[in-house]
Amino acid sequence: MKDFTITRPDFGKNPIEFFKEVRSELYKVSWPSRETVVRLTAVVVGASVAVGVYLGGLDFAFTKIMEAILK
Repeated sequence: MKDFTITRPDFGKNPIEFFKEVRSELYKVSWPSRETVVRLTAVVVGASVAVGVYLGGLDFAFTKIMEAILK
């Protein structure tokens, strides 16, 4: 595995040049299409709802079991 060195951005010398370089690098990024973003967002929301329903069901079941045991 390669060793990585983390450095802090050098804002002090020339902040305008720094932000020009940032903008230049952002143009090089391969951004996903709108369809991909919408599809993957739907997957994340769906998975979150499914996990929430599953955990809510487990919570409800364990609550009822504990109520039965403690009565």
